[in-house]
Amino acid sequence: MPIFSYLAYPVQGVKDELLKDLNALDHCEAMAAENEEILILVTDTPDEKCENALKKKLEGLKSLQSLSMTFGHVDKGLNEK
Repeated sequence: MPIFSYLAYPVQGVKDELLKDLNALDHCEAMAAENEEILILVTDTPDEKCENALKKKLEGLKSLQSLSMTFGHVDKGLNEK
């Protein structure tokens, strides 16, 4: 299960729209930073296929200027190496 966290930078003036757009996506939870014009985004997808589909959706958001990954973890499971 891939879990990633990002700093999400909105296009100027559309921070609230980006927050709404991100939270509307499956496997995403976004929240506004208290003192900056950025958002914190955490994604938790069930598998790599869903993660890749989510990345394509994120790339298509017009309210999103850029994403900076802060953490990533892919659980390969106990039986996989």
